[in-house]
Amino acid sequence: MDVSRRYANPLIEQRADPFIYKHDDGYYYFTASVPEYDRIELRRAATIEGLREAKPEVIWRKREKGMLSANIWAPELHRMDCKWYVYFAAAHTTETDEGLFDHRMYALENDSANPLEGQWVEKGQVKTAWESFALDATSFEHRGKHYYVWAQKDPNIPGNSNLYISELENGWTLKGPQTMISRPEYDWEKIGFSVNEGAAVVKHGGKLWMTFSGSATDHHYCMGLLFADEDADLLDAASWTKLPEPVFRTNEENGQYGPGHNCFTVGENGEDLLVYHARSYKEIEGDPLYDPNRHARVKVFAWREDGLPDFGVPEPDTAAAEAADQVGK
Repeated sequence: MDVSRRYANPLIEQRADPFIYKHDDGYYYFTASVPEYDRIELRRAATIEGLREAKPEVIWRKREKGMLSANIWAPELHRMDCKWYVYFAAAHTTETDEGLFDHRMYALENDSANPLEGQWVEKGQVKTAWESFALDATSFEHRGKHYYVWAQKDPNIPGNSNLYISELENGWTLKGPQTMISRPEYDWEKIGFSVNEGAAVVKHGGKLWMTFSGSATDHHYCMGLLFADEDADLLDAASWTKLPEPVFRTNEENGQYGPGHNCFTVGENGEDLLVYHARSYKEIEGDPLYDPNRHARVKVFAWREDGLPDFGVPEPDTAAAEAADQVGK
């Protein structure tokens, strides 16, 4: 497996919270938050690099008022029971209450073979134990069961969001217990805001590895890591171990700031890929959430001898790296 390959970055500009799904039809499917936060797009290509120029298709637009009318965030595309699902978060206002938005999580369903075709049907809100700020849902399959992981505000716990896991009854309904598996506890998770969000899961070496993002969405944003044994009860909080330090963070030397909200996929040659967003500058005017220049990026990562993933550091923008290389010649 070639871990030395470098992709041209950014992969897709002004697309935060990027998500790439490699399907068994041979295509890569891409979705992400758009700067206007008003719609959900999908695009597909036969290669990772091909996603850059692939035409985005709008599969859903926000409503004019009420719930589902504001701040459409972090869509993800998943496959379950021969159907496609898009999970996303939506609010009814851009205003905040005590620093929190009013997002809830929703699901769309499509039974076409190609998710860019057919009809996307609203399946409604994915209901959890509380009616509170909730977002950044992801899903994964393990030993015949489908699990749902998300970020939510527990009214009894200070901070913005913790990470929870539950089994899925179907593509939009939770089943059985809902377990908190992580909450902001270290300083690097609590800069600006106390946040655990944007979970993603990859399996390797007999374990499930779950990355997540913490802190405010400026240059302090970074990725942490949880892991559980593949034989463990994933709905038992004690099954999950959390590393005390971030595993992917701002790299000033490479001009990369606030990397996070990642997902995992595999390259055309089977290499493990980290897909994430980051900015190429540190100073932001106004609220970082409304700065459009979190760009989707991708890099190959390796696995250490002790079994842990080695994400390295965010790679510099390709144009900047090439310019620096030319100056050095």
